[in-house]
Amino acid sequence: MMIEKGQPYYIKAKKKNYLIFSVVEFGVVAALVLIGYLRTGSRLNLMTVFAVVGCLPAAKMLVEYITMAPYQSIEAIRYYDVEQKTRLLTKAYDLVLTGNDKVMHIDAVVISGHTVCGYTSNPKTDEAETARYIKDMLEKNQIEKVTVKIFHDYTAFLSRAEGMNNIATVENPDTGKKEQKIRQLILATAM
Repeated sequence: MMIEKGQPYYIKAKKKNYLIFSVVEFGVVAALVLIGYLRTGSRLNLMTVFAVVGCLPAAKMLVEYITMAPYQSIEAIRYYDVEQKTRLLTKAYDLVLTGNDKVMHIDAVVISGHTVCGYTSNPKTDEAETARYIKDMLEKNQIEKVTVKIFHDYTAFLSRAEGMNNIATVENPDTGKKEQKIRQLILATAM
């Protein structure tokens, strides 16, 4: 089963794929250089040109791996807590948002109506800057008047998410399409 962006354990699966592809692609590059050298006795041959061109996708995979390497997937117990307490909300997990200047890690995001609430376990992720980035990105895509709050404190996030779920139970507005659009826009900025 392929894990898609926004699902739990996405970061773990992507890091594994990036590492495997990097090793295989650099192995192919090394094999091309070796074959060209053994056949011609010189490194100045057509196989070396193919190897140099083959370095581009291999380097791209390695850069993707290095970018995601510091981040971890959401812990299983926290994933199950969020799932149990937010059954009516739209959710996304394991996000590495790429902004102009920074890379921001978010473990979980819950969306209800005009409210986006997120949790990050990474102490290097600036809560206010990440919230501002998401809000600005949504406004650029004509989704305005959205409240975005990012938490480092898991308990505060979970209680806020549970409260959002309780409100969704009582109000029961038909905001599913808007919530899915918000989720898709957030996933579009994530690696």
